[in-house]
Amino acid sequence: MALTVLEPEGLYPDTSVEDAVLKGGARILRGNAKSSMSELPDAMLAEADAIMTLRCPVRAEDIARAPKLKLVVRMGVGYDRVDREACAARGITVCNTPDYGTMEVAEFAVLLAMSLRRGLTLYHDTQRGSSPAPWAVMRHPVVRRQEVQTFGLLGCGRIGTAAGLRAKALGYRVVFHDPFQPNGWERALGFERVRTLDELLAQSDVLSIHAPLTRATRGLVGERELRLLPKNAVVVNTARGPILDLDALAKLLKEGHIAGAGLDVIPVEPPVEPLPELLRAYRAREDWVLGRVIVTPHIAFHSPEAWEDIRRLSVETVRDVLLEGKRSNVIPPESE
Repeated sequence: MALTVLEPEGLYPDTSVEDAVLKGGARILRGNAKSSMSELPDAMLAEADAIMTLRCPVRAEDIARAPKLKLVVRMGVGYDRVDREACAARGITVCNTPDYGTMEVAEFAVLLAMSLRRGLTLYHDTQRGSSPAPWAVMRHPVVRRQEVQTFGLLGCGRIGTAAGLRAKALGYRVVFHDPFQPNGWERALGFERVRTLDELLAQSDVLSIHAPLTRATRGLVGERELRLLPKNAVVVNTARGPILDLDALAKLLKEGHIAGAGLDVIPVEPPVEPLPELLRAYRAREDWVLGRVIVTPHIAFHSPEAWEDIRRLSVETVRDVLLEGKRSNVIPPESE
């Protein structure tokens, strides 16, 4: 079966990995789309049996331009960039690559928490100001010992599990909430499990978000939920920006209920004007965010090894599904 695989973003300099995995049995089309498949010619989409996409959304209008399309592989864990409803209507399979970048994102989540909780960002920000802070200890509620804290995982899949194991090794008590994991998951990991989100929030000195973005999780952590956290908690999000309400987070940071936040993801990426208050204050280096907020540009996954993994694993998924009839990493249409 001859396949045509479209890589709309042209992320890699050649097709050597694709050719090796597919054993030369597919033609690889490489585009140069930056933000949208509308930048690609109709002829390119018309030939595609499969699409492998990292950042380019696959929307209903893109799917309509691809009459031969059978498979969309999201080169990453989250699949919110793919219109699964439009794919389901056409019988197009949607897959992700959940086993790439696990270590990188998990380590980054714990790094964000540690950088805040041990005062790294606090001293870094205040010592380089126009009027540096005194060369001395700063007593600040963001700084605490790991061993007296609970690290709460909102989601305990591959990345959440890896983050929890790292946090546990550093001395945190680890608790998670994940209704999709089977009974007994906690015993295998040595974590504690709670049945509800509210129970998780009430005891999380660090809340680390590791859930996919779905209809059920969009806006899941808002002002009500943040107020359930213990006073001076830290919030970390390396999952998807729209899960966490940035305006509510800013409000509780200003009030002093939340001590700090580490964000690798935000609701709109890249940010556009008018900026949310938290991002505006962060860029302006306003006093109320100094040492308390870290923002990075959705790069928690990055390492040279992760880029190699995401390419190989995505092509292997194309091979498994279209050439070998397997169900590797398939996202069910009804999964919300």
